[in-house]
Parts: sequence; structure tokens; C-alpha cells
Amino acid sequence: MVESLRAVRFGRAICGDLRQAEQREWLLTNGKGAYAAGTMATSLTRRYHGLLIAPLTGALDRHLMMAKADATLRFDGREWPLFTNRWYGNVVDPHGCDYLESFTLLGRMPVWRFAIGHMSLEMRIWMEHGQATTYVAYRLTGGQDVAGLNVNMLANRRDHHGIMHVRDSTASVTESDCGLCVEWPEGDRLSIHTTDARFEPLQHWYEGFLLSTEEQRGLASIDNNLSVGRINFELRQDEWAGFAVTLENSIDFDLELSMQRFFDRDANLIDSGKGKFANPVPDWIRRLLLSADDFLIKRVLPSNKTGDSIIAGYPWFGDWGRDTMISLPGLTIATGRSDIARAILLGYAELADQGQLPNRFIGAGEEAEYNTVDAALWYFEAWRAYVDATQDEKALKRCFKVLEKIIDWHLKGTRYGIGVDPDDHLLRAGEPGVQLTWMDAKVGEWVVTPRMGKPVEINALWYNALTIMADFALRLGRSEQPYRDIASAVGDSFKRFKRVDGQGLYDLLDGPTGDDASIRPNQILAVSLPHTALDQTTCRDVVQVCGKELLCSYGLRSLSPHDKAYRGHYRGGVADRDGAYHQGTVWAWLLGHYALAEYRVDGDAQAAQQRLAPLADHLWDSGLGSISEIFDGDPPHAAAGTPAQAWSVACTLDAWWRLEQAKQD
Repeated sequence: MVESLRAVRFGRAICGDLRQAEQREWLLTNGKGAYAAGTMATSLTRRYHGLLIAPLTGALDRHLMMAKADATLRFDGREWPLFTNRWYGNVVDPHGCDYLESFTLLGRMPVWRFAIGHMSLEMRIWMEHGQATTYVAYRLTGGQDVAGLNVNMLANRRDHHGIMHVRDSTASVTESDCGLCVEWPEGDRLSIHTTDARFEPLQHWYEGFLLSTEEQRGLASIDNNLSVGRINFELRQDEWAGFAVTLENSIDFDLELSMQRFFDRDANLIDSGKGKFANPVPDWIRRLLLSADDFLIKRVLPSNKTGDSIIAGYPWFGDWGRDTMISLPGLTIATGRSDIARAILLGYAELADQGQLPNRFIGAGEEAEYNTVDAALWYFEAWRAYVDATQDEKALKRCFKVLEKIIDWHLKGTRYGIGVDPDDHLLRAGEPGVQLTWMDAKVGEWVVTPRMGKPVEINALWYNALTIMADFALRLGRSEQPYRDIASAVGDSFKRFKRVDGQGLYDLLDGPTGDDASIRPNQILAVSLPHTALDQTTCRDVVQVCGKELLCSYGLRSLSPHDKAYRGHYRGGVADRDGAYHQGTVWAWLLGHYALAEYRVDGDAQAAQQRLAPLADHLWDSGLGSISEIFDGDPPHAAAGTPAQAWSVACTLDAWWRLEQAKQD
């Protein structure tokens, strides 16, 4: 059961410190692209914070529909605000967190407990899986039999990437049998279902919400929200009251039944995931089993079919091909959900084009972009993980021709200069102005890390893909030798990446200015992937240099601190941040690969697992229960980027699971 997880509770020392309370964010998702997110303090610090952010048309056309529900407790002629707002000019009013006694995460459900003298009140928020519906519930838990609660409903209707400008027209708000109906001029309808309550009409723009995190990111940071009225509840001891806000045409509104469904689903996810591990699973890994579910969605794909996909990170990423394939083993196979892995692999097969998989989907999510050299190569590794876990030769046979065509296109050449160099069989890629590897930051026309030529991890993936393809051909009774021969040629040429000074591998060969000796983490994949072209001595050299120059508690730096281009802090506006993105910033997804590489050279699975342990502490520092995208390269390695990133969670789970298996062998 979810209740068996170690209680994660923050007391007044954290809850009452606004800086720390705003730093910690909660996240809820519905499995169809909608989400709710906010801070422990209840204040809004991001444009992506709100009670209901959901797609309106395409899968990625996500809009903020309900921003906040500001509750005020009333008793004996007095009022106590149970919410916090930060306004233009950095004015905080009211300070509702002063009354916040504790914050707890029950599974994934955020729970606030407010205490005022002898009175206490609990608030819970959750989403209904499969519905664009968020529930908020309140109950008195001590000191008073009856009290009033006024809830100011602050709505919106804007793209979740933007901000709202005050409009001349407002929404139409009417009472209905279920509660309230909010209709925007664009035609979107938001329903608010309530327990017994009295509605107080109010149409008022609240202007000047300061989104402090957006301000720090150098982005527009003043937002406005429309009050669509107040809901007045009479609270009674230990009885739930509250509301659901939804875009669904109808819902079966029952606070307690919906709450129980939420808990039951979390418990089932943990139980199914635990079955993949022979030994007792640490509490923080079980937490990640829940976090993994947040990234898995069903949506209409560009093929116009409804299928499974993976959101790369919350709150602002959509589904990216590269991120999906890197994340698939950890989010699906390590969690006991191989049926979703199969659906994703087959779904992406229909999107393969000229030997490439989509890098990302643009607009509302219906149009694919193919500017990536590695998504298709990671596709082979995702298939390997799936087939090894399931022995599903039927699915493999169904997709084998797609895999053949991907190899063929790489041999003859495809978009963006991607293709095999006939002189050494290594893959080269790149055109001016285009970013193709995972180090893909671009500011205007400035590609920060262009890496044109023969990147080390691309050729490690190429060798891995060819070897996987040979194994697949053998399994299916096809000719394996053509793939073995090419893999052998690639393996021989891969020796060119080895540095004669023993400092690991070159990051790039045959670039516009020659070979690139920058010490970057890309070389670790040449050791961590299942099939390596390196001998054991070189593997050890790679692990040693990455450990010495790049390893941090939460991941690997993207560039050695001794490099003159190193940036130790991810701060400032868009240009400053993108300029640091792959120039020293720490990436959590690489820590799992480092652990696997370390195990390959040392053979100590227990020690390799311990490399992942610092992430257990991070689960309570930023995105609660999840792992951030990136961290500062310099100590203390503050979290940055998205507070919940798919491949950060996935690569940690995958490495833990594979190392756990190694301990049993």
C-alpha cells in the first residue's frame, strides 16, 4: 500500500520559511497530458503552476484553466488566510504559510495541515487518472466542530508557456445542478462540482502575480488571474468538503471515492514495480516507481492514431523522440509495464522517415521534426531492452523491416549530413546552424555545441545498434553476418577515439577544426551501453577520467571544470542559461550510465548502486518525489531546469534494476 512508504513530512522549519517552501514543488498528472503543479507554500512561482493545465485541441496544446483556489478559514468573527501570494514589487500578501504546520506527500498526493491555536485543517489535492479533472478537499481535524471556509476560485485561459493579459471581456459564470459552469469567449467550458456549498458571484481580475522563478529565468514574470466567484463551505470535524474542477462533460463526483481510487492506483503501481526486484526495494526507489508514471501518457500521435508516449519533463517539455527512447527501459520495463513499452516502440515505427525518428513534435503536437542523429540509434537500444525482458519475437518480427531500413539509410546517408563515412564506417553528422546530438542548445543562430563530425556517443550507439541488429537477425533466422561485418569495421575504427595520453576518448573526430579533446561525459556511453567496441583497459580509463573530472553527487558535468569554456552555474536569461546548458551543467540522466560503466570495469554491483544513493536526498529538495533535469556544475550543485525529468528518473531506475539483477547472478 502507498501508506507503507516512509512518511515524507516537512514541519514548520521548512513550511514557514517562504524561500524553502517555494523551492519545493508538487506535481500531479492524469496520464493524458494534463497536469497540476504548485509549491508547498501555495504561491505561484512559475507560469506552469495551477490546479488544472490541460490540452484543449492537440496533445501538446496545454492551457492553464484554473490557477488557484485561495481558501480563508472563518470562525468566531475572525478570518485566517490559508494561502500565500507574491505580487509585483516582490510584495508577499497574505502570509498563509505562517499557519502551515506541515506538508506531507501521501504517495503522490500533496497534503497541507494548517494549525491556528486549537484549530487545525487539512487540505488535499489530486487528479483523476484519465480525466482532465482536479480535486481539492478540506476537513477540520481538531479543535473545532464547525467552521466556515471561503474559497476564491482564480481561473484563466492561456497557453501554459505564456502569461495572461487582462481582458475587457470576462468568462460567463452560471450555476448548474453540479455546481458552477465557467465559459470563456473561445467556447471552452470549465465545470466546478462541489459538495454542499453556497456560491458567491464575483468577476474580478487579480492583477500583478509575480512569478519569481520566471523572473530568475529572465522571462516575462507578471501574470493575472480572473476570480470567477467564491465557494463558501461549512466545514465539520472529520468530514470532507471540497470541489472538482474539470473539462470533462460529466464526471461521477464523489470526493472520497475518487481519493481512494487515487491511493489504490499508486499502490498498484508500486506493487507491480516491486515485482521486478528480488530484494526489498528502498523507499526512494519505490517513490521513483510512482514518479515514472507521471511521464507516461496516451495521446493522438502524428500518425492520427491514439497511442502511448513519454513526456520528456514537467512542466514545459512535450514528447521528444530521443528522450522517449532513452527513458523507455527505465519508465516501462524496470517498472513492470512492458505492454506500454511495446506500444511506444510500435507506434514510433510508423513515424520513422528516411532512417530517422522524430526529434520532437511542434505546434499542438501533430507535426514531427527530424533534426536528431541519435533518436533512431537509441531506438535499437530500447528494442533490445524490451526483447531481452519479454522475449517478444512477434513484435520484433513485425518491426524488423523498419529497423533494417534505418540501418540502410544510415549506410547511404540521410538528412543533415547524417551517414557513414565509407573510409572508416563511422557515422558523421552535421550541417551549419543545426544541432543534432543531445547537446542541442541553440540561441538564435548560435549553436552552442555544434559537434559537427563524428561524435563519440553517436558512434558508440552506432556500434551498439549494429550488434543488436545482428543479434535480432540471428534470433529471427535472418542473415546476421552483414551487420557483424559492419560492426567489426566500426569497432576497428572506433580505436581512433582513444587518446594517447590516457585521458579517455576524444569527444569528436574529423570536425571542421579537427578532433575535439574536450572532456565531456559523452564518452561514458561507450562503456555503459551493452555492446562496447572498447577493450577493458580503455573502459577503465574512460570511467577514471569521467569520475575525476565530471562526476558529481547528482550526475555528470557536461564539460570539465578545467576547460576554459566551463560554466559552473546555470543562471540568467535565455542566452546565459542556454550558453551554460552543456558547458558544465550537471545532467542527472548520466549518473545511471556512470554507475553501469563503473560496474563494467570493477564488477562491484553494490558499489555501483551506491553511486545513485545521493539522488534519494534530492527527491525532497526540488520536484518532490522526482529528479530534476539538471544541476549547477559548481557545489553545492543546486537543482535547475525542469523539476521532474523523464530520463533522470528513468536512467536511475534502469541502472538500479540492472545492477540489482547483477547482484543476483
